[in-house]
Amino acid sequence: MRHELIFVGNPGPLTGAGNNTYLLPGLEPTLIDAGTGQDTHLLALAAKLDESNAGLSQKKDLLAKVLVTHCHSDHVSGVPAIAERWPLAVFAKMPWKDRDDQYRVSWKALEDGDLVPAGDSTLQVVHTPGHSPDHLCFFDRESGTLFSGDLVIAGSSVVIPASAGGDLVAYLNSLRLVLSMKPACLLPAHGCSIDEPNTVIQAYLDHRQQREDQVIAALRQGAKTIDDIVSNVYEPLDFGLIRAAQENVLAHLTKLVSEGRAAHDGTVWWMS
Repeated sequence: MRHELIFVGNPGPLTGAGNNTYLLPGLEPTLIDAGTGQDTHLLALAAKLDESNAGLSQKKDLLAKVLVTHCHSDHVSGVPAIAERWPLAVFAKMPWKDRDDQYRVSWKALEDGDLVPAGDSTLQVVHTPGHSPDHLCFFDRESGTLFSGDLVIAGSSVVIPASAGGDLVAYLNSLRLVLSMKPACLLPAHGCSIDEPNTVIQAYLDHRQQREDQVIAALRQGAKTIDDIVSNVYEPLDFGLIRAAQENVLAHLTKLVSEGRAAHDGTVWWMS
């Protein structure tokens, strides 16, 4: 399966060096994720389309569709700029109504299991909630390639924003689902490609169990608030990462409450 990495160039505490988008050239030129609307990204996309479609009877810079992994701004805020540049492009994602409506395009709704023509291949839609309720991966079964969005990042971990749609139980189930699919390669939205998916995903599962154990230990040692727990289980953090750590701790606490192992009064937390 042909694909071209088109780097967005939006570095930051939560995006690392920046986002990856992927162009699948061919009969159905398809972009996976929309970036943030930067001119450099649009120019790179136009150049790749022009290059990959050279010699075809179709319009050289045609973009047929954009598949969005989820509605976090670094993946979707480029939609208006792409729609203006390529007005015939179809934009598709799993619905998240509270978020989708802020982008003024007509969304095509995707569902788990859908088969979507993309490039010269067909991608299977795989619903992988947890990082967000609408998170999707796109699987090319023939090559074993999974466009994995924010499911995993090589050498890092993924934030579970529990106060904004994140769900740790769903996320762990999504990791186990993808593990069972036995993909040959993951192409994530941040960082380098992952050529040993099973090893990386299992390490993610192990890490989450370790973090849960640390949260439980902190509570038993007298930590009562999310900030107390963050101070106990994380090394000193840059300011830009503190909020992410708080969200991850909240995700673990919410999981423990759902399992009847912890309780809270809105501010103070304790083991049941």
